[in-house]
Amino acid sequence: MTKKFDCFVIFAEMRTGSNFLESNLDQFDGIQCYGEAFNPYFMVNPELKELFGVTVKQRDKNPLHLLEQMKENTDGISGFRFFHDHDMRIFEEVIDDPRCAKVVLTRNQVESYVSRRIAWATQQWALTNGKDAKKFRVRFDSSEFENFFYEYKAFQLKIKNRLQKTGQTAFYIDYEDTQDIDCINGLGKFLGAEHEIKKFSGKFKKQNPESLADKVRNMDELVETVRNIDLFDLGKVPNFEPSRPPAVPTYVTAENAPLMFLPIKGGPVEQVRNWMHSFGDLSSEFTQKSLRQWKNRNKGHRTFTVVRHPVARLHAAFCTHFLQDGPETYWEIKTALRENYDIPLPEHLPGADWDKAAHRTAFIAFADFVRRNLAGQTGIRVDATWATQSSVIKGFSEFQLPDRIVREEELEGGLASLAEDVGLAAPNMPAPQIDTPFELAQIYDDDVEAAVKAAHQRDYMMFGFKPWDKR
Repeated sequence: MTKKFDCFVIFAEMRTGSNFLESNLDQFDGIQCYGEAFNPYFMVNPELKELFGVTVKQRDKNPLHLLEQMKENTDGISGFRFFHDHDMRIFEEVIDDPRCAKVVLTRNQVESYVSRRIAWATQQWALTNGKDAKKFRVRFDSSEFENFFYEYKAFQLKIKNRLQKTGQTAFYIDYEDTQDIDCINGLGKFLGAEHEIKKFSGKFKKQNPESLADKVRNMDELVETVRNIDLFDLGKVPNFEPSRPPAVPTYVTAENAPLMFLPIKGGPVEQVRNWMHSFGDLSSEFTQKSLRQWKNRNKGHRTFTVVRHPVARLHAAFCTHFLQDGPETYWEIKTALRENYDIPLPEHLPGADWDKAAHRTAFIAFADFVRRNLAGQTGIRVDATWATQSSVIKGFSEFQLPDRIVREEELEGGLASLAEDVGLAAPNMPAPQIDTPFELAQIYDDDVEAAVKAAHQRDYMMFGFKPWDKR
């Protein structure tokens, strides 16, 4: 036995053939699998009271102790089966450890779900003698299956993501592959076995070899449900945006109010700051440490952010950074957009020839640039002013998610509600900033909406934005 790993884990789910796989791995010299050792309801099997001197109660208190006992007391390499609802402390312990071999066992989710339903109905979870097989036709529950499908998928993606981030690979084996002796021997070699097995253990038998139509009473509903599930994520909005930091120094508090504003650039930031200023002097430039201190001093505080319709937000960014002369003008990016991306911006400030038609044309071209920029197809940075609001809020979550997300069209009522939550009278709502040289309503049409939606499709999906209302 070549000691390539210290231990191994089989990531699987109920009714994926994990019992059968384990029984065959146990035939290899130096490989020993201890079943569902970290199942929260039992240890290996319901009858077992302790393993390596560790009771279920002791395991639940310190599961890592049982893992170490497995490693130390097994001649060769020890392993166990792990399902998505097992003790996640063990998952976190082994998933990033390259000395723990990863085996990922998969099965067609429909077959797995139907097999599970039959097992629940017959209470037959394993079959060692074919004569004892219990047959049953189950009723397919579409809602239950969808929950099962997406839960299963989420766990598989979590495994893949963690392996990718730590530079590891796993031995992937499907339910059908477990019936191939060469695949089983290949897995044995992966785990360090130096010999091959000649035949399957014969301990477990396939329980439900019939077709799905013979196992399901409402086959039509099954077919319709599976048809409606986007198996290949064809409707998924691709996301190539760089992740954003929590931007703690931009957070805003007021002297006499336990409120904290998490600004999203391009939104009604100045309007909200002016509203908060009614409570007292504003503070920002926080660090995570000073922000925690503020939270400790202000019990019952509320944090909030404001999202703006993507068309209005992108237009505000366009006017602020490329059509004005001030500290927020992006002169270098503006030159690059003119010279390298063919966006018809004025060289300096808009002149007499800058009419509504010119403004609309340039804005649509800018929106198309943002689409390419967010897709990683330009050499210019993804600025926070036109980054998607969903990515900015995701960045907030690295420190803290806001208690409340207020939409701009509900701003006055939303801020009044926040003030009421902390026992304060809401001040009057300051006037919003006006885009110049033209307001959005002056140039908005279906083409403008389409250009922005193509760029910020993720925000439309995540927040359910409808076309901008020019009223």
